[in-house]
Amino acid sequence: MMPLTMAPTGQENTVKRITGRDETRRFLANLGFVEGGSVTVISEVSGNLIVSVKDTRIALSKSMANRVMV
Repeated sequence: MMPLTMAPTGQENTVKRITGRDETRRFLANLGFVEGGSVTVISEVSGNLIVSVKDTRIALSKSMANRVMV
């Protein structure tokens, strides 16, 4: 298991776990980051990520992306 920030670009990953406070986990779940769901890193700039979740592109800060374990 590794944080999303370490996932290779273009490879589909499965969300294993989401860490952080309840409000953080709820926020990420509302964006589509749920355990067992798939996520693909589209691009990375200075640690900030653009990811594809449920056919939607979402920009995530490095600190948020570190809470998503794949």
